[in-house]
Amino acid sequence: MDTLLDLSGRVAIVTGGGTGIGAATAHMLAAHGADTVIGARTVEDLERTAASVEESTGRRCVPIPTDVKNEEQVIRLVERTVDELGRIDILVNNAGGTRMGPLRDLPTKAWDASFDLNMRSAYLCTREAGRHLIEQGSGAIVNISSDAGVYGVKGGAQYSSSKAALQMFTRVTAAEWGRYGVRVNCIAVGGIGSERAVEAWRVAGIDHDVLSAGVPLGRIGKPEEVAAAILFFASDAASYITGQTLSVDGGPHLGGTPDS
Repeated sequence: MDTLLDLSGRVAIVTGGGTGIGAATAHMLAAHGADTVIGARTVEDLERTAASVEESTGRRCVPIPTDVKNEEQVIRLVERTVDELGRIDILVNNAGGTRMGPLRDLPTKAWDASFDLNMRSAYLCTREAGRHLIEQGSGAIVNISSDAGVYGVKGGAQYSSSKAALQMFTRVTAAEWGRYGVRVNCIAVGGIGSERAVEAWRVAGIDHDVLSAGVPLGRIGKPEEVAAAILFFASDAASYITGQTLSVDGGPHLGGTPDS
């Protein structure tokens, strides 16, 4: 299994790489031998994470400030990755998020913003990085969706819809690009206690203990636990898996009698 998870000689791009799941992913991939490029808008977060990755793993981690909703900046991100590290083997489309609110009060701007961040960004990064993966005849893309895209969530029509779209985007890309040796998979995350998620829960008035009580495993997940699933999909351990969505959410939230 160690051989299957070995990413030595490979280069990964991780969007939203400055904090949370993205930062944990950069650490995880580097710990298994990959050099990484991390992209996000906040320079301070990127530089702090890059320094930490390099210090703890000895692998290169290049911070490139990027608004992944901006086509020109995404093109630059991919070009700089190839210029500085020579190739691209792995793309993790992790950047995402939303603001919650009832559908009846949802402005068009907020709907569009959610799709720009959660769907347009993945499309742009996949298209640009995909050119290199297709040309070299190999590669792995991992899209980070949400349980909201599987089950839906009240107060998050825009978020649920955009994350569901990302799962279908995963399936179609996998079907089209499998012939080129490019695998594309998706992870639907549940409640993960990243810095920004915890703050978003606080702003939305969501009780952390209530969230935990609804999870079969009885707790909120850690960014590192999502990063481990990303490592699996990015590695040769998943060499015959493509077009799939894996839930990393602590288990199914089912109804029924309370003592079952």
